[in-house]
Amino acid sequence: MKKLIFALIGFATGTLIGVSLLHMLPEAIEGLGPSSFHYTVLGIISFFVMEKFLYWRHCHDMECSIHSFVYLNLFGDGLHNLIDGLIIAASFLHSSELGVAATLAVILHEIPQELGDFGVLIYGGLGKSRALLLNLVSALTAVLGALIAYYTAFYIHEAVLYLIPFAAGGLIYIAAVDLMPELHKRNSPRDALTQLIMVIAGLSVMLLLKH
Repeated sequence: MKKLIFALIGFATGTLIGVSLLHMLPEAIEGLGPSSFHYTVLGIISFFVMEKFLYWRHCHDMECSIHSFVYLNLFGDGLHNLIDGLIIAASFLHSSELGVAATLAVILHEIPQELGDFGVLIYGGLGKSRALLLNLVSALTAVLGALIAYYTAFYIHEAVLYLIPFAAGGLIYIAAVDLMPELHKRNSPRDALTQLIMVIAGLSVMLLLKH
């Protein structure tokens, strides 16, 4: 299972970098010009602050230091999923191509995260059924985020243009700060090659969606 999770982390890293640099930023630059990068940097800083404030971690290892903070982890994960829903809906509001790319990237990075979070809840003392239920409730906040973005689209139409580069910064942060360090926990030549292949595969999928 751990080998599968690490492979998925590599693939998710590639997709997050790809959707940010190949899809979101070009779309933002087209609408906002060079000032798009200001909002990208703001997104990176904002996600850093949120992670620090909420102990928001993408924990994939049973040795993770936050296993005792089960409910705090659920709260942070729920907020993260809410933001994912906002990102997906905002992307679709901008264009269907961007929406599909953002959805794929988010789903692929959510798979290893949710598997890891399930392990955290079990390790923290919850039974399997309760852990599965709470993890599902946390994941459903993504639907809430999407609904919020959809039903307020008329009011936030202009804001979507600024949300795209902001979201790109957040996804870059997740890939660089949360996912890549996980890949460095397995350093054998075989693991390194597998990780590289999966990262390139994730980037390639995003590149194919671009054309």
